Amino acid sequence: MAIIELKNITKTFEQDGKIFDAVKDASVSVEKGEIYGIIGFSGAGKSTLVRTINLLGRPTSGQVIVKGRDFLSLSEKELRQERKKIGMIFQHFNLMKSRNVFENVAFPLKHSGLSKEQISQKVHSLLELVEINDKDKNFPSQLSGGQKQRVAIARALANDPDILLCDEATSALDPTTTKAILKLLKKLNKKLGLTIVIITHQMEVIKEICDKVAVMEHGKIVEQGDVFDIFANPQNEVTKRFIKATSNLTKIEELIEEDSPVVHLEKGEYLVRFSYIQKNVSEPLISATSRIYDVTMNIIFAEIEIVQNAPIGGTIAIISGKKEAIERALEHIREENVGVEVLKNA
Repeated sequence: MAIIELKNITKTFEQDGKIFDAVKDASVSVEKGEIYGIIGFSGAGKSTLVRTINLLGRPTSGQVIVKGRDFLSLSEKELRQERKKIGMIFQHFNLMKSRNVFENVAFPLKHSGLSKEQISQKVHSLLELVEINDKDKNFPSQLSGGQKQRVAIARALANDPDILLCDEATSALDPTTTKAILKLLKKLNKKLGLTIVIITHQMEVIKEICDKVAVMEHGKIVEQGDVFDIFANPQNEVTKRFIKATSNLTKIEELIEEDSPVVHLEKGEYLVRFSYIQKNVSEPLISATSRIYDVTMNIIFAEIEIVQNAPIGGTIAIISGKKEAIERALEHIREENVGVEVLKNA
């Protein structure tokens, strides 16, 4: 069941007397308990789209349905109540510098009706949940970027939200800290049943944590679906550019262009890129195929990762043998749901 439904969202702005669509006819459906990624280059419209979920930015047209309620028809009072159940974290943390960690996390509970003792208990349990309970008296200036983001997450969880919106939440962090924050978000997703929507320009983030992804360009959603499928078989050029930026398998094009000795072929040899395009690839294909068809496969390099509990990536190899045997071997590999691309043959 969808917890968030954005239907045909358009958001129009006026700038220097000109009108432009920051988001154009975009539709997204997020299931309860999902981690949903929205990726795009700077200016693609992803932040504008996500801010329509809690109506921090009202769309010019379209529908915003959250937990079955039409947000655009709510009164201000009703909307305030609904917003309490949608937490949000940002790239630059947005912590109050003059308040310590405890006070930052306690701030959303100000008018909650809880006693001081109950607030104290709740804040400490949240700090423990995000693994930073020993920093309750520290001020933001005394914390690292990762620690600040943990405090921001604890604060976003103060009102027991069903949904957490993450606006470039790892962009200001180094790779190791990014991994730690993503691991924490995964834990919160499982432990609290939290639905998470992540805006990012980092394909690594999508690969690491998301169940589904929407790719945006010029305000439009150009591609969306299951993360494995998008990575294994991207359809749109912008998606292909994002994936190429995170894959070493594209290095082969540079080696061919540079006429590197690594890709020099003997007569009858093929230079091939194999890529996983379905989740059910499990057979040790290269060794089995070499044996069956009496061909030699010399692996130049490979890159295999696990995305959604399935291997994804590929292998660059030089194949030698009789032409007919090579062709039959490549056809066999295609039949086993592996992408086959002959880059060069001699």
